Amino acid sequence: MELLSLLGISFASATLLPGGSEAFFLYLLDQKLNPYTLLTIATLGNTLGSFVNYILGKYASDFSLSKGYIKAKHQHKATLLFERYGMWSLLFSWLPIIGDPLTFVAGVVRYTWWKFLLIVSIAKLARYLFVYAGFLAWI
Repeated sequence: MELLSLLGISFASATLLPGGSEAFFLYLLDQKLNPYTLLTIATLGNTLGSFVNYILGKYASDFSLSKGYIKAKHQHKATLLFERYGMWSLLFSWLPIIGDPLTFVAGVVRYTWWKFLLIVSIAKLARYLFVYAGFLAWI
């Protein structure tokens, strides 16, 4: 049950909803659960939550284009700019406050989904590895 809770909490904390999963992750580490399993579950949940932001951004973009709120040429320009510089910004998707909007913007500009998942999963894993390293240093 703890692993399912970790999956849900890490998923929700990566969406545009407020919240954090690190405290629960640390609690489960303290309960002597397998750290590699916890790292995997937390990373998976957090990455999937970010993918929800990506999908929301993509559909928000579709809606905005269909209603004329955004012009196709402006979206194309933003996409080229994101392809050039923004993909590396996804490495900061683990950060509080700015990380969730970055994943949303990736969807808006229709960044390649598999590249998105690769970069974001690396960033999310690094986040939990950092927390785990802090835990190891503390005990």
